[in-house]
Amino acid sequence: MNVFVYGTLTDPDKASAVLDRFEYAGDAVLSGLHRVDGTYPTLAPGGEVEGRLLSTDEIRALDHYEGVDRGLYSRVTVPLADEAARESVAVYVGDPAALDAPVEWPGTGPFAERARAYVDAHDVHVTPS
Repeated sequence: MNVFVYGTLTDPDKASAVLDRFEYAGDAVLSGLHRVDGTYPTLAPGGEVEGRLLSTDEIRALDHYEGVDRGLYSRVTVPLADEAARESVAVYVGDPAALDAPVEWPGTGPFAERARAYVDAHDVHVTPS
């Protein structure tokens, strides 16, 4: 699975501390969301952010590292802007309330649902560099 990373996991030493098997598939840009720093980096609606595509089958290890089970981050799927590939990319979006980040997400209900609804309703995608 390809994962767009925009924080600590862009560093190979950090990624190797979390994952046994991975490789970087190149630089990329996530359009439709931008980086905001709180306790940890997260994303907010609009704009874009540069990062890297990380390829791994160890998604459970990434979920654990990102605190998905603790409500810190939610994993959402966005399309890869490569018409030939027709692939999706996972992106971890941090809950601004849990990360003390100055971010407003539209809608009501749990953060994970609002983040997924925003991604589904807007042109959020990853473009390899």
